[in-house]
Amino acid sequence: MEKRVTISAKTRIINIGNSRGIRIPKLILEKADLDGEVELEVQTGRLIVSQARGARFDWDKQFEKMAQHGDDRMLDSETIATSGWDDNEWEW
Repeated sequence: MEKRVTISAKTRIINIGNSRGIRIPKLILEKADLDGEVELEVQTGRLIVSQARGARFDWDKQFEKMAQHGDDRMLDSETIATSGWDDNEWEW
């Protein structure tokens, strides 16, 4: 079981050009294990910062679900018409 560590700190919202931002203390970033790109989620009265997920995050689980439901078949396998070149010239 993962041990949850709670650390809190106060900071101010500051102007950064035409945007606004917050400074996050180094200790909090280290404890949160955040680095590089992050995702922001808004809930009423809260801003949640999470490590950004990769473009193919969780695909393996989604593919497993597709296979369980029979949704992992080729959609165009019956409609592809091969030409003479495909049949005679192409080496598979």
